[in-house]
Amino acid sequence: MEAALIFIKHVSQHYLSWSDVTFGLLLGVFVVCGLALLGLLAFASWKLCWVPWRNKAPFSSSAPLVTMATEKVKDPIGSVGFLEAAVKISHTSPDIPADVQLSMREHFLRRTQRMQRQTTEPASSTRSAIYNLDLGNDYVVDKDEKPTSIGRIQPELYQQKTQESEDSSKNGSAKNCGRINFSLKYDYENEALLVNILKAVDLPAKDLCGSSDPYVKVYLLPDRKKFQTRVHRKTLNPTFSESFQFPVPYDELAVRKLHMSVFDFDRFSRHDMIGEVVVENLFEMSDLSRETAIWSDIQYATTVRVSCF
Repeated sequence: MEAALIFIKHVSQHYLSWSDVTFGLLLGVFVVCGLALLGLLAFASWKLCWVPWRNKAPFSSSAPLVTMATEKVKDPIGSVGFLEAAVKISHTSPDIPADVQLSMREHFLRRTQRMQRQTTEPASSTRSAIYNLDLGNDYVVDKDEKPTSIGRIQPELYQQKTQESEDSSKNGSAKNCGRINFSLKYDYENEALLVNILKAVDLPAKDLCGSSDPYVKVYLLPDRKKFQTRVHRKTLNPTFSESFQFPVPYDELAVRKLHMSVFDFDRFSRHDMIGEVVVENLFEMSDLSRETAIWSDIQYATTVRVSCF
C-alpha cells in the first residue's frame, strides 16, 4: 500500500512538472508572435507615413531657397552692409584700405543689379529661376555681339540662283537637240492645213542605254487640239512619215503658229521633253499651195510653253 502511494505521488509530480513546461512554451510562443506582429505594424506605418513625407521634403524645401535668394537680391543695401561687416571683421583687426573697400562695394553693387535683372526676366519654372540666379559673373552677355543670320532670309542668294537658272536656260537653248523634217500644204477644198511629220535626226539620248523612245506632239496654236505620232523604240533617228490635218480657214493662217514638241517616252515615269519647234510664220517658205519640205533645228526645252496657248 505504501509503495502504491509513492508511485502515485511520483506520477503526480512528473505531471505537474510537464504541465509547467508546456505552459512556459505556450507563453513564449505568444510573446514571440506578439513581437512579430508589433514589428510588422511598425514597418507598415513607416512605409505609409515616413517614406512619402521624406520624398516630399526636397520639393517643399526648394521654395524657401528661391524666396531667400530673391529677397537677398531685392535688398542690395542690406547686402552692402553685410559686405562691409564681412570686410571689417572687428575693431581690433587692421583696417582695409578705403580704395579696396570702394572697389569691392562697386563690384558687389554691379553683381546685385545684374541679379535683379535676371530675376525680373520671365522664367518657365523654379529650376530656371535658380539657374539664372546662380550664373553670377561666369556668364556675361556681350552687348556688342552682332546677331547671327540664322533663320534670316537673304534675297541676294535667291537672285544668284535666279541668275544661275537663267544662264543654264541660255546654255540649254544652245544645246544640240537634233533636227526635224516636216512638210506643209494647204488643202483648199477641205480648208485644212496638212502637216506631215517626216523624220528626225541626231536626237539626244535620254535612256541609260544611250538611246531614246521619241514621239512628236503637234499643235496649231492658239487651238488646244493636238495630234501625236507613234512612239519609236530605241532610236535617235526616227522616221515618222505621219500626216495630220488641221481644219482652218486660209485667211486665218497668218495668225496661226505651228508648234511641235519632241518627247522621250518613259513607261514608268513622266515623259522627258527633248525640245520643240515653233513656226510662227506659215507663209515664210511658200504660199502653201504645194507641199513644201522644211528642216528645222529642235530648240532645247523642258516644258511646253504655256504662253503659246
